Amino acid sequence: MIEEQTPAIGELEEANAKAEPSHVPGEATARLSRSRNFKIYWLGQSLSAVGDSFALIAMPLLVFEATGSVAQMGLVTATNGVGQIIAGIVGGSLADRVNRRRMMIGCDIARALLYATIPLFWALWGPQLWLIYVVTALGAVLGNLFSITNIAAVANLVERHQIIDANSRLQATYGLAFFVGPMLAGLVSHNLGGPAAAVGIDALSFTASFVTLLFVRLREEAANRTTVAQGSRIQELLAGVRFLWQQPVLRALTILFGLGNLLTFAGLDMFIYRLKHDLGQNDDTVGFVLGVASVGAIISALLAPAMRRRFGFGVSFIFASVVQAVAFMAIGLVPSVVLIMPSVVGFVFGERIRGINSVTLRQEITPDYLLGRVTAAFWTLLQVPGPFGAAIMTALAASYGAQPILLAMGLGGLALTVAALFTPIRLAHPERVYAVDK
Repeated sequence: MIEEQTPAIGELEEANAKAEPSHVPGEATARLSRSRNFKIYWLGQSLSAVGDSFALIAMPLLVFEATGSVAQMGLVTATNGVGQIIAGIVGGSLADRVNRRRMMIGCDIARALLYATIPLFWALWGPQLWLIYVVTALGAVLGNLFSITNIAAVANLVERHQIIDANSRLQATYGLAFFVGPMLAGLVSHNLGGPAAAVGIDALSFTASFVTLLFVRLREEAANRTTVAQGSRIQELLAGVRFLWQQPVLRALTILFGLGNLLTFAGLDMFIYRLKHDLGQNDDTVGFVLGVASVGAIISALLAPAMRRRFGFGVSFIFASVVQAVAFMAIGLVPSVVLIMPSVVGFVFGERIRGINSVTLRQEITPDYLLGRVTAAFWTLLQVPGPFGAAIMTALAASYGAQPILLAMGLGGLALTVAALFTPIRLAHPERVYAVDK
């Protein structure tokens, strides 16, 4: 049992300020560059990200093409959230019990076959709304299982002091993939058979990830994970929940992200609806704007390690939260595509800085034998409010328009950021205060 630590914020900051760094950044980065394992893994996940970037806009466009309804887009997004919650209940215990590499390979093969059904059915029988729901639900389950295992796998792939650099490099290439991918997806959708063709490319990308994983080897931190925490799936998920609750900074992050998801889970649907409905844009323009948005992801991935080392966790996270919230409001307020583009760049920049810092902190604090369950618990708790928020926000947008709802989302984000200032999130180095022996 891990006992909860609840010293005052002032005492935490004093202890945090006295802590000494445990590694030399330049030396860690150099070793990471020489890692064959990491480079192969990096390549496979980058190729997979290109395919994911196609599906990112293709699935909402499929729904809009079939129904023209922002409310239906919200329901499909809610279905995605429910699938992720289901995966969260079982995914953490699986990631802590089974061979993580094999788990990821299995998810890739299953997703390749699943997403291939979209272009196949569209070619033979035309648009099938029911299939979108099925693929969205099962794809969310498989995708979340893969992502939970991926977070744990990165901690087994590199040394602890290299985690921020590994996450940054992965996010940089994800950003590049999502710069090129949506533009190409928009062109494919507009010129080569509609959004279903773009989903087919996503199916192929999972094959690329699967092949590269065959050549990757992960370090086994826990001597015998298969004997750890045998119990019901709910009990094992609760082991992750207990760890999150007992770590004050992780508890605060979980609450903050959960409330944020209630507000913003339908953000992509709202954005696409604003471009398509309010501004009358076509599919390739949607893809181009989302591609430009990924410049923010590339910049954030390049800057995240330096920001974390120079300013610490708290300043980096809170600054990024403010940027994200302001950008959300701007997307709803500005009247043209040209002005929306810098807003979406700012939004993605803030989102990725927050994400890189959050996932790295969990990897630094959490013992390896618990990392899968803690990741699953964190994501499941985040996802629970999401489907409700997606259904509510898109229904409100259908009645009142996207602009006031986007503005309300941004104001809510600013309120949550102010609240974060009164929690351990404000600490520069919470990993030195709350880290648990591995």
